[in-house]
Amino acid sequence: MPLWYDTHAHLDDFAAAGTLDAVLARAAAAGVTRVCAMGGSPDANRLAVRLATDRPETLVAAVGYDRDLAAASPDPAELRDLAQSPAVRAIGEIGLDYYYDPDGAAAQRALFDKMLALALDLRLPVCVHSRDADSDTLAALREFSNHWKKTFQSLEKSVPPGILHCYTRGPEMAEELLDLGFCISFSGILSFNNAGPLREVASRIPLDRLLVETDSPYLAPKPHRGKTCEPMYTARTGEVLAECTGIPPDTLADATTANAHRVYGGPFRP
Repeated sequence: MPLWYDTHAHLDDFAAAGTLDAVLARAAAAGVTRVCAMGGSPDANRLAVRLATDRPETLVAAVGYDRDLAAASPDPAELRDLAQSPAVRAIGEIGLDYYYDPDGAAAQRALFDKMLALALDLRLPVCVHSRDADSDTLAALREFSNHWKKTFQSLEKSVPPGILHCYTRGPEMAEELLDLGFCISFSGILSFNNAGPLREVASRIPLDRLLVETDSPYLAPKPHRGKTCEPMYTARTGEVLAECTGIPPDTLADATTANAHRVYGGPFRP
């Protein structure tokens, strides 16, 4: 059975409902052996760190302040403290979303820049959300990538600067992200009926940059649409990705898991 890594899951609802252990057991039964518990707000950050600290054999954590907090004043000191936990392997979820809040673009970009600066300071990769904000996202990530490459230019191994999660854009943005060293992660959207162009983009991504995720509890893949998405559905997204790339599922699972370990393998701190 192929073994998969869910690189992006929001576990808050499962923890609140007391079902997380059952959810993770179903994931393991489906071959999903590792999951990144995603933060993005003060409460989600604290929970992600606690869950990953309690379950180091299964979970790692990402913490950050997402675009929803652009008009607020979240505590930077608390985030910095949390980000230095050994369980934390990335700054995320962070990014820009002009679809829902075009008027807040300037505030979103200011917060995004702060999160990228924190990631550089702590030598942690980033997990990025971008919707209808291609130009500003790429501008910020170009600067981040340039600094990241200088930080790690003395290392023999390549350390990816991060992930563009739940990718839905076209080939041009994907090519720019690849040039910047980023990995690209695909969710259950890849299986949707109208996702033919996205599957074509996925087929062009080099094997050493591909990742899979669920974005649980959202975006369950076909044939599970309408259900609460769980990490176990990473395997289904992986099957779809294997179909559109022509890569055998076992090979794809091994490669995407290795890629995830390269990104989330540990904080590269001074």
